[in-house]
Amino acid sequence: MSPANLILMLSVFTGAADGYYFSTWPQCIYSYPDFRDMVFILSLNFNKLMTVQFNSTVGKFVGYTEQGVKTAEYFNKDQAYLQQMRAEVDRFCRHNAEIYGLAICDKAVKPKVILSLVKKGDSGHPYLLRCSAYDFYPQQIKMYWLRDGRVVSDVTSSEKMANGDWYYQSHSELVFSPKSGERISCVVEHSSLTKPFIIDWKPPVHEFEWDFQLLSAVGDASAVLGIVIAAAGYIYYKTKTEKNLVAIY
Repeated sequence: MSPANLILMLSVFTGAADGYYFSTWPQCIYSYPDFRDMVFILSLNFNKLMTVQFNSTVGKFVGYTEQGVKTAEYFNKDQAYLQQMRAEVDRFCRHNAEIYGLAICDKAVKPKVILSLVKKGDSGHPYLLRCSAYDFYPQQIKMYWLRDGRVVSDVTSSEKMANGDWYYQSHSELVFSPKSGERISCVVEHSSLTKPFIIDWKPPVHEFEWDFQLLSAVGDASAVLGIVIAAAGYIYYKTKTEKNLVAIY
């Protein structure tokens, strides 16, 4: 029996619930988009214990138990089978990784960016701004802050969190004391964007400005009300005077 047939037979063999269990676990591991560090690993497990493993970087089987050492020696004697296993890194791993990359990895979804004021400060307390990016893919994203065009180093950024639907979200917070006339911006860089996305913070109207506007409005209303009251008094005075004159004549 050839090693390939032996693996196939063992991989489908299972015993009772309290008996024996054998499984195979093929893996394709890589970190670069051009697959230059691609590794093919095939692990043979018996009762959840790995006994034998083939690693394409090693180029042969290695045993990890007494029986696994004997099995590895048996497989390694078959040079044709070893060549077949070494070729799996291209035939199986790279081939499927290219299909996977075209279908999923290369698809990018733009993030939805929201800039919000979390905590309003005053002369003695700083402000807290939060920049949030939602529903983007893939996971890699870069978020940072600018103050008048200069990168701010003292920020708090959360980890990128999965939404559970293949999309991700990330948040970055900035604690600062605002200065008059300065420009504060959140910058987001993602593979779905052709250039960095910049969103500026627009501070709310200051309280003293609102009070001034309110007082101005109240002052204008008071002036109008005063004119109306004066006019009504004058009309009443004229009407009363004319009646008195009629009565005298």
